[in-house]
Amino acid sequence: MGEEKDTTAEQGRGRRGVNRRTLLIGGAAAAVGTAALASDQLGRLWWRLPGVVKKRKEGEVDARGAQWVAASDYNWRRADRPDDYGIDMVVIHVVQGGYATALRVFKDPAHGAAAHYVVRKDGHVAQMIRELDVAFHAGNKSYNERSIGIEHEGFVDRKSSFTDAMYESSARLTAGICERYDIPVDRKHIIGHVEVPGTDHTDPGPHWDWDRYIGLVKKARTALG
Repeated sequence: MGEEKDTTAEQGRGRRGVNRRTLLIGGAAAAVGTAALASDQLGRLWWRLPGVVKKRKEGEVDARGAQWVAASDYNWRRADRPDDYGIDMVVIHVVQGGYATALRVFKDPAHGAAAHYVVRKDGHVAQMIRELDVAFHAGNKSYNERSIGIEHEGFVDRKSSFTDAMYESSARLTAGICERYDIPVDRKHIIGHVEVPGTDHTDPGPHWDWDRYIGLVKKARTALG
């Protein structure tokens, strides 16, 4: 027992000898890192200062033809994307329920999550959160900050959930997002919720036709010019 104490003490002395220099170097690096982090955070928060808040119109939508249905303020956070957080991804979701259910839960402050858009089986689109704001939809802070979330009415285990009208409408919506933020139309940048790191979700599921969807998005993106 005593020998173990002596060995530990000796290792501790060795660490202290090294740690003083490490502390000095590490402290300087930490200071630089902290300054860089502070600068980064200030760069993202400047627009919140009085007189520089971006003007917003109540009920304004980003996607042409979408219906504005506001999500609860507790299910998203205010931002100024892409000026503070770049947008380079679209995340595809499936509600595991109906369109009305999605709207109801996203308007519920206790739910704690919501997507920017909800697409109905007939192709109708509701926008619930502005694209410039961060929606709590992916279950991953970084992915939330860099993505737009699109929910689709239906169930992952029912192929019949995904209608022609839904595919086409959703593809036009995604194409518009890709055009606005110069996002490549491919599977690296248009992903399913199941592909988000750390998620326990399985949507959009095995019946979501990715080849068809990406093809429709490419066609719609080309049509935008």
